[in-house]
Amino acid sequence: MMHAADLLSKRAELTPDREALYETATGRRYTYRELNERANRVANFLHGALGVEKGDRVSILAQNGVEYLDLFYGLAKLGAIFAPLNWRLAAEELVYIVNDNRPKVLIFGPEYVNVVEEMRPQIDVAHYVGLGGAARDAAASYEDLLAGASTAEPQRPPLDGETPYCLLYTSGTTGRPKGAIIPHRQVLWNCINTAVSWGLTEHDVSPVFTPLFHAGGLFAFLTPIFYLGGRIVLSKAFDAEETLRIIQEERCTVILGVPTIFRMWMDAPGFAQADFSHVHFFISGGAPCPPQLI
Repeated sequence: MMHAADLLSKRAELTPDREALYETATGRRYTYRELNERANRVANFLHGALGVEKGDRVSILAQNGVEYLDLFYGLAKLGAIFAPLNWRLAAEELVYIVNDNRPKVLIFGPEYVNVVEEMRPQIDVAHYVGLGGAARDAAASYEDLLAGASTAEPQRPPLDGETPYCLLYTSGTTGRPKGAIIPHRQVLWNCINTAVSWGLTEHDVSPVFTPLFHAGGLFAFLTPIFYLGGRIVLSKAFDAEETLRIIQEERCTVILGVPTIFRMWMDAPGFAQADFSHVHFFISGGAPCPPQLI
């Protein structure tokens, strides 16, 4: 049956020692084997220690990091659902989404300890897991759980193309945010269609600095490039001068931005001397791109 639970596992079989990810905040580089082993570890501790089963939701409230990829690929192996939270929202807004989503596990970064503490009396979550310095008496340590888990592939439950993969919430500009269910078939076919439509290859390198709670960060280039065996350069957040430097140093080839980002790059001190000769193309989304930016 068609599903997307094996995307990273199969890529790790094909190109285990090829570099898959450079995480700029930590300076750590991961091969496909290492990424897949992390995803397996997460799936195994979520299932074995925290009781996550097929259909359960797991949420993360954190800045970009490899942990998003652990969860995105690891949860799919269990048939569980990746339900990231928008860190731009206030605690009151997040309470509504968490109560609608009802995750079994909430994982949070150190920047959001106070937000989670404000939310806790108003939400019903079975398990809290802290990243980095966020682990406290009432929250398990993500790093400890990861280190203690097996790297073996978890047993897959019955899956098909309609099995939910992600639950991504809309912005709620005209009302309450709504959870959009992204099934396995959509994740798989987005990889294939994007690769074919844009002519992506295993040699492509793309920077990701847009939030991974958003479809753009996850699906514009990240998942299609991992599908093909290319390389992702992941930033914790966007900084105009820093991302310009990274694009050049890592020789990125395909780049997603929005008009505001393009404007910020053009206004950055390093833009006039920037060398984009290795870039195949930029794509723009989110809003119409003014002609003067093109």
